[in-house]
Amino acid sequence: MSENYRWYTIQCKGRESVRAAENLHRQGYEIFHPLVANTEGRHTPLFPYYLFIRLNLIDSNWRPIRSTRGVLKVVRFGPQPTPVPDDFIVTLKEFAFQTEADPVNHYIRLKPSLKSVSPTDKKEYLAVLDKRTGDERVIALLNLIGEINSSKTR
Repeated sequence: MSENYRWYTIQCKGRESVRAAENLHRQGYEIFHPLVANTEGRHTPLFPYYLFIRLNLIDSNWRPIRSTRGVLKVVRFGPQPTPVPDDFIVTLKEFAFQTEADPVNHYIRLKPSLKSVSPTDKKEYLAVLDKRTGDERVIALLNLIGEINSSKTR
């Protein structure tokens, strides 16, 4: 049954992705919300205004997601929500860790040059992480998801 579950991207309202992640987690959804330390040492989302949620397109209850505080919408390119490649999330999780004080969010230490240890190493995934700013990472993420959708519709 778990093979039918995929990762999807949630767009959040302005500066509310942490709140959205906490609220979705409280509702029982599996969330992946990577954060990075900024120049002031505060943690900010790796992808500003975005987080990831693991759902089954058919069996999961999608209705509460849109009305969850902090959530704007599920990202879609076309009529259906567009899944994020599992390998991309695996690659992100290679660099992530959680703390006991915060079981919802994942923390990532970005290094000048990221090298994947995974046998499913995808250069385009690491290129998303190598972007300097959160906005650049969001653009790269949406381009990656959009390319997947366009290759499916060809």
